[in-house]
Amino acid sequence: MRKSALAIATALLAAASVSALSVTGAFASSARSSSAKVSLTLWENYGTEQNATATKNLIAAYEKLHPSVTIKMVSEPADNYFSLLQAAAISHTGPDIAVMWTGLFTLQYKSYLENLKGLVPSSALNKMQGLSWSSTGFNASNGSYVMPLEQQFYIGFYNKADFKKAGIASVPTDWSQLYGDCTKLKSAGFTPMVYGNGGQALGAEFYPWYDASYLMIGNYSVAGWKGLYNGSIPWTSPGVEGQFAKWAALGTKGCTNDNVLTDTNNLGQFTSGKAAMMVDGTWDTQKFTDALGSKVAAFVPPFSNTPIKGVVQYPGDGYSITSYSQHKTQAAAFLAFIATPAASAIINKAGLIPDVTGTSTTNPVNEQMLQFAKHGYTPYPMLDNVTQGDVVNAGSKVLPSVLADKMSPAAALGQMKDALDNLPSSQRGSSYSY
Repeated sequence: MRKSALAIATALLAAASVSALSVTGAFASSARSSSAKVSLTLWENYGTEQNATATKNLIAAYEKLHPSVTIKMVSEPADNYFSLLQAAAISHTGPDIAVMWTGLFTLQYKSYLENLKGLVPSSALNKMQGLSWSSTGFNASNGSYVMPLEQQFYIGFYNKADFKKAGIASVPTDWSQLYGDCTKLKSAGFTPMVYGNGGQALGAEFYPWYDASYLMIGNYSVAGWKGLYNGSIPWTSPGVEGQFAKWAALGTKGCTNDNVLTDTNNLGQFTSGKAAMMVDGTWDTQKFTDALGSKVAAFVPPFSNTPIKGVVQYPGDGYSITSYSQHKTQAAAFLAFIATPAASAIINKAGLIPDVTGTSTTNPVNEQMLQFAKHGYTPYPMLDNVTQGDVVNAGSKVLPSVLADKMSPAAALGQMKDALDNLPSSQRGSSYSY
């Protein structure tokens, strides 16, 4: 029988009270041993996401365990966060700890990050999942530059009550079913799928890489994505363009809101029940379950001619130590704390999925996501984390206009191909690198 959310959370907190004082054995004791006051700064770009809540509560719990250490949490704007980090790194005026995205983002900025191998104890690092995605060559043996905060999903969310009122018995599994369900939902008075930039303020328009990940899952294996990186599968290839053309048809077929480029209340439209579906991430799961309760559930966006058997499940971000920090030992002790039961309980309570192997999640929709991998869905990384930054930036500028029917898929993908072609060969070779 499944434990209740309260029972699991109580068990996690009980375990935390026993083990939190021994974060990583002698390492933690050493980090606490000095009575000198140490002040660390942590930069984050989470805005109002659940990750911000988790980070704030992790800091509070850590400071309670380590009275001589204070950690100042500084919220930086998401749209130019990495530019600010780079500028601060040049002048050595940045933080001791920085939120960092994994994948090629880590490799791009690793020159001012500290390799955690040998700095954070292996007993803590070995508990974390997906360290390869923040290591040189995506090989964990080279050492990770990021301590993951959580397991993230790009995923679809849907309102079961809206589906029932529209006479839809199950979620769509391919393009044809999705188009058909959109017609039923619209006839029942709902916006079938809502888009806007309210979910993650990375720019003035909605972030298209959630959807793009599933468009390419619909075409290629995880290994096959390397072709998009090295150019052997051009962004302008018929297969890629065909997928984006079917995606653009969501707008022309009435599946989306009319103001996809300007809507800033897409989350509110979904949580109020006015919109039936939304593609988002686990950083907003708690908002959805708080508002909709058992009416909300997760589904794999069916952006394929045949049922997709892949899901984006990936340690998308976490905490890094800057190479110029004057307090690396204390910063490393905080990162080691992330691997403890106490930290997992805090992360779970914030509505996120802890990255520590074997930990639980009490949010039922998050648990549903974890079950996808257990039922034959292949985990994929986030497409924007394994695509070069210049290409991601180009796509972020033009792809929303494709869904809004203001730019053709061919024109948008041509700009992305140009961005890739203009990169040095070292950034589009046989292995992921920066």
